[in-house]
Amino acid sequence: MQHSYTLLGMTCVNCEAKIKSALLALPGVEIVSVSKENKSVVIDMNKSIPLHDLQHAIGQDGKYTISAFKSPALTHVLSAPTKAPFPEAPSPIMDTQVTPENSTKSWFATYKPLLIIFAFIAGISLLTSRSGNTIQWMIFMQYFMAGFFIVFSFFKLLDIHSFAKTYAMYDIIAKKMGGYGYVYPFIELLLGIAFLINFNPFITNATTLIVMTIGLTGVLQSVLNKEKIQCACLGNMFNLPMSNITIIEDALMIAMSSGMLYLQV
Repeated sequence: MQHSYTLLGMTCVNCEAKIKSALLALPGVEIVSVSKENKSVVIDMNKSIPLHDLQHAIGQDGKYTISAFKSPALTHVLSAPTKAPFPEAPSPIMDTQVTPENSTKSWFATYKPLLIIFAFIAGISLLTSRSGNTIQWMIFMQYFMAGFFIVFSFFKLLDIHSFAKTYAMYDIIAKKMGGYGYVYPFIELLLGIAFLINFNPFITNATTLIVMTIGLTGVLQSVLNKEKIQCACLGNMFNLPMSNITIIEDALMIAMSSGMLYLQV
């Protein structure tokens, strides 16, 4: 089920990240999309959650207020002055359910951006690693990892502040050192460039192995603990939940860097 709500009190991207994290922690919540500009939040849930539980999750201090969704047109009508004032009657709290065509996304729809990016990187890597009718797999892995790190760092750098906040929710280093979330996209960018220009393959692959193993540790902890956190692999541009897909993504890079190290020794 997908429900939309009006959410007041947000002033910055930090508010969006904070609210998204708080709502994802509720049992039954699968995906959360928060918009400061539209003053709204859309929640995919597998069971009905009372409005007061949602309010309790985001805080009782009055800073944020969640209520039944009101469209801009309805808000304008309600705010228009009336000819004769009358006592305002309390309105019942209601959840607004989205129509069936906007129901909970399928697995493919949820991970479509990630799958398309992987397909593009793999396709270009295959084309650039061909020699006659054969594929040079070492070159394929080199270009695949170059494309992976450069593209993924690009999405993180589009909103590095939001990425750092989300990344700190599960990465074992970023949890202790908040600044690491701001450095990590540049580490990925440098690794991508190193793979692209074939800079000292041993150092590049060894660094990749260390960085991705550390990253996989935090992902595994979150998935095994069934924490419902947004995956920050593509920054905050796409609402991707943390799942086995994230584990496979990190494990693939570890396997490639380990294989290239083995072949180079």
